[in-house]
Amino acid sequence: MTAMTGRLTALGRAELTLLVRNRTALAVALAMPAFMVVPLMSALDGMDLSDAGMSVGEAVMTGGFGIVLILVVHLNLVSAYVARREELVLKRLRTGEVPDHEILVGTALPAAGVALVQCVLLVVAGVAFLDLDAPRRPELLVLGVLLGMVLMAALAAATASLTRTVESAQLTTMPMFLISLPGSGLVVPLEVLPERMASVCELLPLTGVMTLVRAGWLGGAGAMDVLGAALTALAWTVISVFAVQRWFRWEPRR
Repeated sequence: MTAMTGRLTALGRAELTLLVRNRTALAVALAMPAFMVVPLMSALDGMDLSDAGMSVGEAVMTGGFGIVLILVVHLNLVSAYVARREELVLKRLRTGEVPDHEILVGTALPAAGVALVQCVLLVVAGVAFLDLDAPRRPELLVLGVLLGMVLMAALAAATASLTRTVESAQLTTMPMFLISLPGSGLVVPLEVLPERMASVCELLPLTGVMTLVRAGWLGGAGAMDVLGAALTALAWTVISVFAVQRWFRWEPRR
């Protein structure tokens, strides 16, 4: 356990150094989520969310968690995995004593850490500046964030398998962003969508995570809703991990 912790710490520290040196990736991780929240609030301003049982501020701040998970974890990690693969970093790491799963986890640690800090700041900002209530069920909020980070990291590794270059990562990550933004409740809560459309959207990868996040901050979710959301997120995580084990490439695509 101590050896594994040391290896993960070393990998995470090295990846954090590379992230800090990459100004574009650092800007996306730190600034883009905040920039996305502003137009999100403008889009929802004046919308009647009474059927969803939440205010505009609550919808925006909880939706911000999903934006952080997509931009900070998924988008950054796809680029990171592809870049390390094309630079032969992953291949060299595999020649040592570090297991495959530790290489992937160690690479994901800095992005996960940045995402966790930004999620905490969202809660602080919502309570301090938007007069929102403190999370009613913090254990569900924490569960949603942790599940979301694991899911987005696994999906990032799976997406990297289909991505030939760092530049093309902008294209391969776009479907996840475009589908999740309207379909997983990041912009508009599923409660205000038509019933059939909402039923389909409930099966999307990030929807379960968003349900847990909103249940954790706002409360009001029943036990079956929470269980269903957790199972959906876990199912997508298992599918993503299987895809990584089956198709992840450790050497450059030629």
